[in-house]
Amino acid sequence: AGPGSYTVGTMSERFDCFYCRDSLQGKKYVQKEGRHCCVKCFDKICANTCIECKKPIGADSKELHFKNRYWHDTCFCCVKCHKSLVNEPFMLRENNKVWCGDCTTNEDAPKCKGCFKPIIAGDQNVEYKKMVWHKDCFTCSQCKKVIGSGSFFPKGDDFYCVSCHENKFAKTCAKCKNPITSGGLTYQEQPWHSECFICSNCKRQLGGKRFTAVEDEFYCVECYKECVAKKCAGCKNPITAGFGRGTSVVNYEDESWHDYCFKCTRCARGLANKRFVRHNGKIYCAECPKRL
Repeated sequence: AGPGSYTVGTMSERFDCFYCRDSLQGKKYVQKEGRHCCVKCFDKICANTCIECKKPIGADSKELHFKNRYWHDTCFCCVKCHKSLVNEPFMLRENNKVWCGDCTTNEDAPKCKGCFKPIIAGDQNVEYKKMVWHKDCFTCSQCKKVIGSGSFFPKGDDFYCVSCHENKFAKTCAKCKNPITSGGLTYQEQPWHSECFICSNCKRQLGGKRFTAVEDEFYCVECYKECVAKKCAGCKNPITAGFGRGTSVVNYEDESWHDYCFKCTRCARGLANKRFVRHNGKIYCAECPKRL
């Protein structure tokens, strides 16, 4: 910025004002573009208009200009911080407003999603999906603790630290009641940790293996046979319906048989769902006792 293209002085010779024709001898005058005029006419006719306050820049005022734009020196201030920019670096931005270097940097810098203040060069920040935060402004929506550069989970417009996400959204194990953060399995529409879904006897995990449930307890095939299953009165082996040959059980007087073991002692005819006779602790078909 610099002075306008005119000079101000006191006339010592005989000259008249170019506009009002009053004598300028002994008076203060302004010379602009080869013409001499009194201060009054200059202010009224020739003075440039300040782009900031919209008032004429009189002969007694200091004028600054830049790219055919004019300011009073007192009006040449940063539009944001109002610091005088006379002899200071500046930027002319939209609407002919001048900005100091610091405010220009802050205005052009990305804004923190948390505090809405600019993130300037050197600030530690976190970026996610075209959004940016100061590192200390990136906090958990639940506990409000700083997440910073740590792990987090987005949910809509909210962000959660690992602990809060587990407590708020993770499924809860049917046994230990703690959150299931990874893996796990489902049985009868209930979630379980893999390490919680185990055989009640041998404590081995049952995920992906055959098992049976007895009164809210789970058993692997081997433990069910050994500890829980009834023993067949015929073959003396465990009755494990669903685990092997034979899916039906015959019960009679507190004893149980595999359906294929429940047969006539004499003729070996299968008696499941048929008439039978018990004689001397043994099972017979209806005809065989007559032959004894």
